[in-house]
Amino acid sequence: MTESKVKAEQPKGQETVLKGIPASPGIAIGPAFLFMKHAPIIEERSILPEEKERETVRLEQAIVRSHKELRKILEFARQKLGDDKVKIFEAQLMFLEDAVLFDAIYGRIRSELKNAEFVVHDEIGKYHRIMLAAKDEYTHERAHDVEDVRNRLLRNLLEQRAISRLEGSAIVVSQNLTAGDTVILSRNEVLGYATDIGGITSHTALLSRALKIPAIVGLKTISHMVQDDVQMVLDGYSGTIVLNPTEETIKKYEAKRERYREFEARLAPLRDLPAETLDHRHVELSANAEFEQELDFIKIQGADGIGLYRSEYLIVGREVFPTEDEQYAQYKLLAEAMYPKRVIIRTFDIGGDKLMVEPTKENNPFLGWRGIRVMLDRPNVFMEQLRAILRASTRKNIAVMFPMVSNLKEVRQAKKILDEAKHQLRKEGIPYDSRMKIGVMVEVPSAAVVAEDLAEEVDFLSIGTNDLIQYLLAVDRGNDVVSSLYQEFNPAVVRFLRRIIERGKRKGVWVGMCGEMAGDPLATILLLGLGLDEFSVVPKMLPEIKKIIRSVKYSEAQRITKRVLKMKTEDEIKEFLRTIMKKKFPDIPIN
Repeated sequence: MTESKVKAEQPKGQETVLKGIPASPGIAIGPAFLFMKHAPIIEERSILPEEKERETVRLEQAIVRSHKELRKILEFARQKLGDDKVKIFEAQLMFLEDAVLFDAIYGRIRSELKNAEFVVHDEIGKYHRIMLAAKDEYTHERAHDVEDVRNRLLRNLLEQRAISRLEGSAIVVSQNLTAGDTVILSRNEVLGYATDIGGITSHTALLSRALKIPAIVGLKTISHMVQDDVQMVLDGYSGTIVLNPTEETIKKYEAKRERYREFEARLAPLRDLPAETLDHRHVELSANAEFEQELDFIKIQGADGIGLYRSEYLIVGREVFPTEDEQYAQYKLLAEAMYPKRVIIRTFDIGGDKLMVEPTKENNPFLGWRGIRVMLDRPNVFMEQLRAILRASTRKNIAVMFPMVSNLKEVRQAKKILDEAKHQLRKEGIPYDSRMKIGVMVEVPSAAVVAEDLAEEVDFLSIGTNDLIQYLLAVDRGNDVVSSLYQEFNPAVVRFLRRIIERGKRKGVWVGMCGEMAGDPLATILLLGLGLDEFSVVPKMLPEIKKIIRSVKYSEAQRITKRVLKMKTEDEIKEFLRTIMKKKFPDIPIN
């Protein structure tokens, strides 16, 4: 692996704004450091029979050096981030120690009489191509791990050195950063990370958050638009990059950075306080979670628990469903880590825009085979997951939630399989929480219409606004042509939410929300006034939402909501709520 510089395509001095995916919060202002990595150029070369031993020795030495490097990175990461953040590097070490893989590589060197670097590149490349061909983002990220191990081996075979130091403070710009890059570069005065590729689950995103370094990923072309020392602003809150910022722009972002620092300092004392209004109405403020790496941050942010655990994380990148024991280990880890706070595990939500283990051709997958429908059609898979959840529930802090429910029959069928899982565990003498709470997600209009019937069958309802709004307004929010019609504050949406909450509470169950609307500060007072019992939000939004809840009276929120319910357009509602927020909370950023 070698590093080189590319000429900037960005005209010098011209201020340009780029948008990417906000991966780690914070604002960085400073010069760019271009960290460009090119895959080693590998030539296929035939060797003489007497050279076989030399090539295998070269490979053995490269493996030893690579192993030593990864060990150093792992120990540095452990010291800086703790044991739970080093699994990425443990996985890479396991790959480097894969006897089957390297027996095949050594065998090919001897039988094909080819140079070691060619065989390594070709053999590991097979794994890389398979993973890169997968459709989900998670598997793509794991493909980068495989590529990182391969390139590390090749660099050591070719006796090339990697650059891991930079002079002074800088924002690191790269096409992509591996887990090792992200951690090792942090030994320098790194102000931020900006990459062409990557998503919210990328190593750059996860490790940057743990390192508390602002980062933006998915910028597409930034590595071709800058050169060393170009001045930059990186806004990890909004995913905005400004190249060649003017003095006025720099002052604006310096002021924003200072406002956030002051605001976050004021929020810190709230973390251990309850989410309670001034007139003592208590609501539960939970976090949405997907990865175990998020748990520490969730606890630090003062969450009342996990209101949505996306269990389909366990499926991504796999050709088969995880076993009952594999699932049990993960669910038990969650329960132990969050105890005594509650963890709501959503059963596998696959299909539509989500992962599908079994590819199916559907004209409209969003209206097709997904969510609870898939699980009811795969009772053996569903049974294994429910058994695993029950086995992990012995601390009595786990609840289960069924996604994409559209009618009462589905709930009863799911409960019947759950009852059978309980019966099996009783016969086997395996303990579980016999009173484990059951909930359903209300994200289909038909479920909202029969909310009171569903409430008679379960212990809670959780509103999934992302899909509910999409279905209610007949708008695909991923379609740029109509995405402006996806309106959280559309009067039809607000009135529908009121219906769900009222019908659920009328039947004596609590009603929560785990969609994006729950984490929108502009919606907090409105949702509070509608009577929502639980907000489940992305972890970084917990302090802001708690600040709003603790700064208003429930009676005031109810009065505001009554006025909103009489309004007839989204613009009217948003303007009214913005005016209230600007007056009460001028420091909280509003979209």
